[in-house]
Amino acid sequence: MPGGRLTQQERQQIALGLADGLAYAEIGRRLDRPTSTVTREVMRNGGPTAYRADLAHRATEHRATRRRQPAPRGPRTAPQAHGRDPEAVREYGETFTTVLMQSGMPKMTARVLASLCTSDAGSLTAAELAQRLQVSPATVSKAVAFLESQGLVRRERAEGRRERYLVDDDVWYQSMIASARGTAQLAETARQGVGVLGSGTPAGVRLENIARFVDFVSESITRAANQAREILYTKPEPGPGPESEPGPEPGSGGTAA
Repeated sequence: MPGGRLTQQERQQIALGLADGLAYAEIGRRLDRPTSTVTREVMRNGGPTAYRADLAHRATEHRATRRRQPAPRGPRTAPQAHGRDPEAVREYGETFTTVLMQSGMPKMTARVLASLCTSDAGSLTAAELAQRLQVSPATVSKAVAFLESQGLVRRERAEGRRERYLVDDDVWYQSMIASARGTAQLAETARQGVGVLGSGTPAGVRLENIARFVDFVSESITRAANQAREILYTKPEPGPGPESEPGPEPGSGGTAA
């Protein structure tokens, strides 16, 4: 049933869908489940190549048993602003983390970035991140160092000697540019291989084709990121609120200009 816990039969259908090469969205449609539910289920249980329905079902039952045990004293979930549902926020954070992991990001790094992106301020201290994620400050520091190296977060001085880690509106632009640099480096390395293996050999031809393909992708990413950068700074236009009153129509007796 949509919204309830996945059944063992649904997990078997997920496994069959993965074996058939179906996308998560298509598997979700067949189960009448959100795509995020399928994505989270697969990534929690080995990923698309290692997912097994029976093992996933047992792991879920084990997690449910652990949740039923007495919780430690003290709140694990921070109070939510704007009347948000804490459980919905937690579930969304897991989904966001899962998608970042699916793109190749390490789990803890993905958790830190998801926490920063979903905070209203867009910034948190190491202590705040450690409390949110229930990990040590050293673990947070290691994840932040990786994100900094990718240009995804930056530091700013907070009160005292503490630092705040933050994401800003430019973070996804920087991420795309870093990705383009990585692909450009791959193209350069492939071309070095052409020189070593010989341009007329099968291996050399293969590497040259790789380099040409990756060059095209890298240039396309950079061009698209530069063209779309202003979107990151565009504020969505507010929709008409209930308090909005339509103005007088022409000829309806409104005040003349």
